[in-house]
This record gives sequence, structure tokens and C-alpha cells, in this order.
Amino acid sequence: MAKVALVSGGGRGLGAAITRALLDAGWSLSLGLRDEGQAAQFGADPHRLHVARFDATDTTSVAPWVDDAHARFGRIDALVNNVGIMRMVDFETGSEDDLDAMWDVNAKAPFRLIRAALPHLRASGEGRVINIASTDAKRYRGGTSVGYAMTKHALLAMTQAVRHAGWDDGVRATAICPGAIDTEMVADLPGTTPKPDRLQPETVASMVAFILSLPNQASVPEFISNTRLETVI
Repeated sequence: MAKVALVSGGGRGLGAAITRALLDAGWSLSLGLRDEGQAAQFGADPHRLHVARFDATDTTSVAPWVDDAHARFGRIDALVNNVGIMRMVDFETGSEDDLDAMWDVNAKAPFRLIRAALPHLRASGEGRVINIASTDAKRYRGGTSVGYAMTKHALLAMTQAVRHAGWDDGVRATAICPGAIDTEMVADLPGTTPKPDRLQPETVASMVAFILSLPNQASVPEFISNTRLETVI
């Protein structure tokens, strides 16, 4: 039986590229989407694709998604925490509401999903957690969102924590830390990597598929992919 992965926000941007890459790699998927209609674009075998409502800001949507996916497939082998938002918050601009929104989506939602999925990942014996972080999880670069970097640093710490929590049961976790990806999130941001130099979503999706293909003996805590010359990571 095919292994099963949960992918949050798997219907657009990087999430859609991850969905396609994992379907091509033979995974069965459960997509957590705010707009469940986004799943129609994949035209996948309905026996391999499950869709559930998931809103990263709605705590009540976590357990029903995980429970429904497990009931549908009888197993959960991987969780890909892909959903994320960026709002410009530094010491002079941005609001407390913007900061709270990023904490809710970028840090607290992955925490809740890991907590709900961890028993099933342990039962798999080869459970995997992939957290889509950022090079902003590894350093702060002037001109970027302080609040965004804070939440991605937290996601990186969470990745280390879940590795410790599930190691003896075969759970492995990886923070994928890409530079700018050519999606709507960074389309109009000042100071970001020029468009021709940005990572393509399909490139980052291939990283996810590769990490998920590795055995327990090949644990990759972090996978960093720079789009520019970095001197601090």
C-alpha cells in the first residue's frame, strides 16, 4: 500500500508543486485546504487523493482533518507543513495583528498538526515531518520582515523538537530552508531576490520528495537552498 502524506495548503503555489511531486512519486495524499475545490486541478485517482477542510487560523479544523485522513487510508506516514504567510513587521512598521497572524499560521498551526499527527507517524515506524521554513529561519537579513524571521526561527526549533520526540519510533523531521521562491508571496516584496534568480516551486517540491525518499538511517535535520551568496549560513 502506498505511503500517505498530509500536505497543508497543497492547492496553490509551492503546495500545489509538492502535491504533484508526491503524486508522481507514488504517494497517496490528504490535502488540507481552505478551498477544497483547488484539488480538482490534479485530476488524481480518488483512491490516492483525499481532501479535507483545513484553515491554519481555525484550531477546530486540525483534529477532523487528521482523523478523516487516517480513517480514509488507515495510516499516516508523513506531514508536510507547507502553509505560511508573510507580512512586513519590524520595529517601526506593521501591526500587532500582523505579527499575531504570522505566529498563528507559521508556528502554531504546524505545532497543532504535529501534535495531532505524531501518534500516527510513530505507528508508521518511518514517520516524517517536513516543515517548510526559509533561509530567514537561519539568519536575519536587513530589510526583511522581523516578524516573519521570528516565526520561521520558531519553526526550525520545532523541527528539532519533533526529531527528539519521535526518534526512537522512527520519526524523522526536516526543516527545508529555501531562499525566495517564485510565488505570489514574494511577488511584490521590495529587496527580495530578482525574479530570474528565484527558486521555482517545482525545485523545492523535488527537495521534499527527495527527503521523503530517504531511509531512517539518513536523517536530514535541515536542507538549505540559497538563491544568493550568503555569508552567515
